Amino acid sequence: MERPAWAPRSIDISVPSVSRIYDFYLGGSHNFEVDREAARRAMEFMPGLPKIMQANRAFMRRAVRFAADEGIDQFLDIGSGIPTFGNVHEVAARSRPGARVVYVDHDPVAVAHSEAVLAGHDDADVVAGDLLKPAEILASPQVERLIDLNRPVALLLVAILHFVEDEDDPYAAVAELSDALAPGSLLVLTHASYENIPLPAERAGGAVDVYKDIRNPLIMRSREEIARFFEGYDMVEPGLVPMPRWRPEGEPEDEDPYAFSGFAGVGRTA
Repeated sequence: MERPAWAPRSIDISVPSVSRIYDFYLGGSHNFEVDREAARRAMEFMPGLPKIMQANRAFMRRAVRFAADEGIDQFLDIGSGIPTFGNVHEVAARSRPGARVVYVDHDPVAVAHSEAVLAGHDDADVVAGDLLKPAEILASPQVERLIDLNRPVALLLVAILHFVEDEDDPYAAVAELSDALAPGSLLVLTHASYENIPLPAERAGGAVDVYKDIRNPLIMRSREEIARFFEGYDMVEPGLVPMPRWRPEGEPEDEDPYAFSGFAGVGRTA
């Protein structure tokens, strides 16, 4: 397999990557055949996976605009993935010029492309970091330069927590990040769930098994389990709901049924 110029030498291009699979679902070009093969295997069980990812991105953009309209001009996007059209810094800047954004991801491809996209942007940067090491993220030079933790921040955890197993205690990681945020900050979150998937759970489980096979387990949590991430936050209306139902710009009923898989919500610190 020939290594393209955009692929860092440090990555094993024979092993599928969650962020590159996500890029494939969104119609991106920064993925390898091994990623596409894993995505196609998962889509044999859940053909609507691209629709779910598109709903994730659409919710993220609405939530960023909401945060900017609420006066927030600092965004910390953990698990940001490979840059695609309509990134956080682009959406935020349109609503609030001068907004500052720090992206965080552990995938070298996502980090390398973020660095390329952000070249020349003084108000945005990227950190190679791990959600399970919040202190390292918060102490990074990029965060210290761009984010003032004494003022409200929008913390984005979009489509990342369902890749953290219970034994790694994602609740503790979110709590540690939340404790560092100033009053008035927002937590923006989406999470996969068997609830609302327009398929029997056994069939959807086939797609989950694909992620398990590539050593990136997909943890499908219940709405109640997902709501626990918002402990200490006041939920913004309409609460924790399927993605198309969070402050829709059109008619949710017009959305593809797969778009309602999983949950999205925004919480505000007191």
